[in-house]
Amino acid sequence: MFEKGQLQMKLNRILPLVAVAALAPSLGLAQDAEAAAPAVSEEVVWIFNSLLFLIGGFLVFFMAAGFAMLEGGLVRSKNVTMQMTKNIALFSLAAIMYWLIGYNLMYPLGDWAIEGYFSGLFPSWGVLEPVGVALADADDPSYASTGSDFIFQLMFCAATASIVSGALAERIKLWPFLIFVMVLTGFIYPLTASWQWGGGWLSEAGFSDFAGSTVVHACGAAAALAGAIVLGPRLGKYKDGKINPMPGSNLALATLGTFILWLGWFGFNGGSQLAMGSAGDVADVSRIFSNTNMAASAGAIAALVLTQVMYGKPDLTMVLNGALAGLVSITAEPLAPSLGLAMIIGAVGGVIVVLTVPLLDKLKIDDVVGAIPVHGFAGIWGTFAVVLTGTSTVGAQVLGMVAIIGATFILSLVFWFILKAVIGIRVSEEAEMNGLDVAELGMEAYPDFTKG
Repeated sequence: MFEKGQLQMKLNRILPLVAVAALAPSLGLAQDAEAAAPAVSEEVVWIFNSLLFLIGGFLVFFMAAGFAMLEGGLVRSKNVTMQMTKNIALFSLAAIMYWLIGYNLMYPLGDWAIEGYFSGLFPSWGVLEPVGVALADADDPSYASTGSDFIFQLMFCAATASIVSGALAERIKLWPFLIFVMVLTGFIYPLTASWQWGGGWLSEAGFSDFAGSTVVHACGAAAALAGAIVLGPRLGKYKDGKINPMPGSNLALATLGTFILWLGWFGFNGGSQLAMGSAGDVADVSRIFSNTNMAASAGAIAALVLTQVMYGKPDLTMVLNGALAGLVSITAEPLAPSLGLAMIIGAVGGVIVVLTVPLLDKLKIDDVVGAIPVHGFAGIWGTFAVVLTGTSTVGAQVLGMVAIIGATFILSLVFWFILKAVIGIRVSEEAEMNGLDVAELGMEAYPDFTKG
C-alpha cells in the first residue's frame, strides 16, 4: 500500500498529463486561430515602418561623412579644409531648405497647383506630428511617422548636393556654391523628384526609379555638369593640348570615404523598400542589401580589371569610382534582379566610369572626383537597366531620364550663369594657386607636397 504522501506525489505527476491530454483539442484550435490572425497589428506595422526609415536615415546620413572623406582625399592638400567646410555647410543648409520648402514641394499629397507638375507657388514648411501622438491621430496610420519619413527623405536631398561639391572642387568660391545649394535642395531637386516620388506625371507615365539612380544621382550630376561648364577647368588641367593629372592628397582617406558610402548605401536602397511590417518586406530588404553589395563589388572588380588592361596597371581612384558606379547603377532597381543580374548591372557601371572619365577630359570638362561619370552616366545606365527586370518599359525610362536630367541641367545652368554675372563664382588665379584653404578660409599657407 502507498503511504498518503506517496499517493499524493503520484497524483501530482499524473494530473497535469491528464489535463494536457484533455485540453489538446482546444489548444490545437487556439493555435489554428492564432495562425489565421494577422501577424501584427496596424500599430506594430507603423512602428516597424518608422523604424526602417530611422535606421535607413542615419545610414544615409553617414554617407555625408563618406562624401567628405572621398572629396578630401581626392583634392590637393591646399584645398582639403575647404572641402570639409563645404560638406558640413551644404548638409546643414539642405536640412533647413528641405524643411522650409522642399519637403512639401516634393510630396504635395494630391494638392497640385499644376496637376502632376507643380505643387504650389508658396508651399508651406514641413510640420511634425504632435508629441506622443496616438496612432489614430497620426498623419498616415497605415504608413509611418512623419518625422521618420522627413528625416529619411532629407538625407536623399542632401546627397544630391554632395555630388555637386566634389565635381566643382578647387576653384569655386564658398558662398556662391552655398547659395546654389539652397536653390538645389529647396527647389530644383524637390520639384523634379515630385514628378516621380510625389505621385506626379512621371509616376503616372510608368517611369520607375526605386531609390534614385536618376531622381537623386543623375539629378546631382546634371547640376554638377552645368556648374563645371560655367565654372571652367582648374588652372593647368588642360594646357598645350595635354591633360595634366592633379593627384589627390590622400588616397587612404578617399578609400575610407568609399567604404563609408558603400555602408550608407544599404540604408539608401534598403530603406527605399518603404515598409518593414511583414515577413515579405523584411525578406525584400535583405534581398536589396545583397543585390546592392553584389553590384558594388562587381563595379570595383570591373574597374580594376579594365584599368589593368587599358593602362597596364590598376588605378585605385578608378576602382573606388567603379564601386560607387556599381552602387549607383543598382539603385534604380535593387529588389527585382537576381544576384547574377545585379553583378552584371554593377560591372557595367564600373566599365562606364573607366570609359567616361577620359571622355570628359577630352571635352575639357573638369570633374575633380569623377562625380559626373559615377552619378550621371552610371545613373543613366542603372535607370535603363530597370527594363531588364521587366519592371518598366524603354519608353517610360527614357522619358523619365530626359525629363529629370534635362530640367535639372537647364535650371542649374540658368542659375549658375546668374550667380556668375551677379557675384562671380570662381576664385582668382592667385587664390587658386595658393589654395582655397588660404584664399577662402584665411588659413596660413603651407607647402603642397603633391606639387600641383
